[in-house]
Amino acid sequence: MTAELREQVRARYAEAALDPGKGCGCSSERSSCCGGESAAGALFGNSLYEADERAELPEAAVLASLGCGNPVAVAELREGETVLDLGSGGGIDVLLSAKRVGPAGVVYGLDMTDEMLDLARRNAREAGATNVHFLKGVIEAIPLPSASIDVVISNCVVNLSVDKSAVFSEIARVLRPGGRVGITDIVAEDGLSKAERAERGSFVGCIAGALSESELREGLESVGLVDVEVVRTHAVADRMHSAIVRARKPA
Repeated sequence: MTAELREQVRARYAEAALDPGKGCGCSSERSSCCGGESAAGALFGNSLYEADERAELPEAAVLASLGCGNPVAVAELREGETVLDLGSGGGIDVLLSAKRVGPAGVVYGLDMTDEMLDLARRNAREAGATNVHFLKGVIEAIPLPSASIDVVISNCVVNLSVDKSAVFSEIARVLRPGGRVGITDIVAEDGLSKAERAERGSFVGCIAGALSESELREGLESVGLVDVEVVRTHAVADRMHSAIVRARKPA
C-alpha cells in the first residue's frame, strides 16, 4: 500500500507538471480549487500568493503552484540563510526564497517527480536564479548532510508522505542547531478519525493523509523540535484546515 500511494502521488504531480495550470495536485477532486477566480479557488494554488510575488516569477512556476498556503511568507527568511523546500514542485517557493536569502544564501528544492524537477529547473533558468539547486529524492530520506539547513519550508506536502515519522526525523536531522521550520499544510481537527478524513477527500487530494493538530504537534516534538505552533488559516473541508506550522531546533 505504501508503494502504491507514493506512485499515485508521483503520477498526479507528473501530470500537473506536464500541463501547469491544468493539473490540480491538492484537492484534485474539485478542479475549481486549483486556483482561479472562484471562491473555492482561494483554498489552493497560486491565489494564496500576493500579486507582486507572482509578478516577479516565470508564469509556469506560478501556474504550477498546487499548495495550500505561502510558506515563504511565514518562514521569516534572512539574508545568507540556507533553505530547504520539501516537495518543491514547479519551484515557486524555491524562487521566492532565493530572492529573500540573496546571493549569499542557498535554496534547495527536493522533489521525487522527474517532470516537476525538469519544470523547476526551467523556471529557475528563466528567472536567472543562480543560488538554487533542485534535488531528486523523497522527503522521508533527504539527500543532504546533517545540520546543513537553517530553515525547512514546505507547502502542502507533509500530508502526502507515506511515513510522516520519518519526515519529522529527517527535518530534525538536517536542521542546524537553532534552525527552524516554517511550513503550510492541511490539518484535521482533533477527534476527526482517519476514516472520517478519508470520507472528505482522497490521499492524493491532500485530505485523507492529513494529520490531526495534536498528531502534528506530537510528531514534531517527538524528534526534539520545540516551540511548535499550529495556526489555522482557512477551512478546506468540514473540520479540516490549511494551517501555518512553525517549530525550531534547540540551539
